[in-house]
Amino acid sequence: MRRRRAAREQALKWLYQIDVGKTRPEDAVAETQVELDEESLGFARALVEGAIANVKEIDAAIARYAKDWRLERMPALDRNILRIAVFEILHLPEVPHSVSVDEAVELAKLYSTAESSKFVNGVLGSLLRDLEQAQTGTAAE
Repeated sequence: MRRRRAAREQALKWLYQIDVGKTRPEDAVAETQVELDEESLGFARALVEGAIANVKEIDAAIARYAKDWRLERMPALDRNILRIAVFEILHLPEVPHSVSVDEAVELAKLYSTAESSKFVNGVLGSLLRDLEQAQTGTAAE
């Protein structure tokens, strides 16, 4: 469990560098010295690559559930924490949704603010409610 959290932390650092520093993804990953085992490093890279490859879909989902927050006005850390979690929820079925949410909230507490952790939890909770309704066929039209 701890290794996956370290991988998520590294993925967040890379995404932040790519987003805020306008660093090319391959440069961000290549230029960083990390102390992760190969499996964790692979998971971190998969999160970054997946978030980047699906950024339009992920950002659209974040924008839909981030009430009264435009993506570009959102704190960069929160935006990138959400990108990781939404990627996991939508594209990594082997990761339980509850783990993705819990890890995102913990990242927000660690790297952002108490308010950010509540915001991240609220956005992801709304996304999961809609996904659950869609799967059970109870979504309101």
